[in-house]
Amino acid sequence: MATGIWSFEAALISFIVSSLIGSKLIPFLVKVKCGQTIKEIGPSWHKNKQNTPTMGGIMFICGTLAAITITTICLRMASDEIIVNRLKMAQLIGGFVMSLLYGAIGFVDDFISIKKKRNLGLTAKQKLVLQFTVAIIYLAAMKIFGDDTRTIIPFVGSIDLGFFYYPIAAIVIVGMVNAVNLTDGIDGLNGSVTMFAASFFMVMAGVSGNQEMNIFCAAIAGGCLGFLIWNFNPAKVFMGDTGSLFLGGAVCAMAFSLDLPILILPVGIVYLCEMFSVILQVTYFKATHGKRIFKMTPIHHHFEMSGWNEVKIVLVFSAVTFLMGIVSLLLFLFGVVK
Repeated sequence: MATGIWSFEAALISFIVSSLIGSKLIPFLVKVKCGQTIKEIGPSWHKNKQNTPTMGGIMFICGTLAAITITTICLRMASDEIIVNRLKMAQLIGGFVMSLLYGAIGFVDDFISIKKKRNLGLTAKQKLVLQFTVAIIYLAAMKIFGDDTRTIIPFVGSIDLGFFYYPIAAIVIVGMVNAVNLTDGIDGLNGSVTMFAASFFMVMAGVSGNQEMNIFCAAIAGGCLGFLIWNFNPAKVFMGDTGSLFLGGAVCAMAFSLDLPILILPVGIVYLCEMFSVILQVTYFKATHGKRIFKMTPIHHHFEMSGWNEVKIVLVFSAVTFLMGIVSLLLFLFGVVK
């Protein structure tokens, strides 16, 4: 069976599981009072979202797990000639486990926020320590299973960074996880952007022959689509840090498993703009003793404060991701694939 069929199966399973779980999970989250606390400093109209259930990321986490498990089993049963590639299977399992561990950090953060009825859960220091620990565990596991320290740069080739690969990779992973987390601020935004990002990495994984990661990417894309049924404006549930940190880990797993973390720059342009808007705002605010570059950050709030509605922001940011995904795919096809 062609690689495309397996990825379609993974996406479909993840979509079905994620969307169906919503009908049971949302009433449960409401029943146990897992409502989101809205920041006082946020847009005033966001107060209408107070107590909307959070932790909805559990939907696509379950969808991804079901899709990976079922599709991988079916793949192995379909042909006795298929030889398990130790490294690629480790990338699949390791990528999901890393995502799951980041999701667990998010779950703890969400739980504390709900328990104490505030927007702040874990402290920034606690999050960073836990996030770097997960990144180190992931990189160590990949090394044990035979991954090397090379990274591919389109039109340049494969570059071996040696020891420096590990600290750089850890910083990139933690930075990207938090960038994806910052993108979760309005209905449907993070799910839509990540669905497109995962779809483009899925194509790259398929072209490069990494069937395992092809399945992983498809599962993430399908899960995000299933979640959007419940999360698109007006949202009936939020993914919470449980979901956004999981997706951050997943995006990193996709890029690093293909030895193409450099393509996070174009594919993840929206995530990066969200993160750097916050960094610029805080830096400029401190340097000028109170002046601001943007009306509010992350940058999607700037557009909100400028009069854009949430649906328009989601559509524009998704379109940007789609277009930059095309750029990434062209860089991959012409600058990497021989």
